[in-house]
Amino acid sequence: MKYMLLIHHGEGAVPGSPAWEELSAEEQGQVYADYQALNETPGVTPGVRMDGPETATTVRVADGETLTTDGPFAETKEALGGYCFVEAEDLDAAIALAARIPAARLGGGIEVRPLVG
Repeated sequence: MKYMLLIHHGEGAVPGSPAWEELSAEEQGQVYADYQALNETPGVTPGVRMDGPETATTVRVADGETLTTDGPFAETKEALGGYCFVEAEDLDAAIALAARIPAARLGGGIEVRPLVG
């Protein structure tokens, strides 16, 4: 079964954030190593880290007119920060993989969503 893992960083430690600077060099290195190990896991298709939600542009179409709004539509503490795809035997296996993503232990959360088709 294929799943998309949506990585919500929340207010957790990501490079360049104040929370990241509070981590020791060893802890920062471990985060990088953990993501590298995940990217090399069979069945995982890595995604790309996204910039912060404050850089987003939300697009809507109303009455045929394209409307844009700076930033995300709603305030959220768990903004989407990245994603990956995984081929897993079942939901439990996908959850086990999601638990290895550093954001899950650094104040964020991982949404595990099955792909259709």
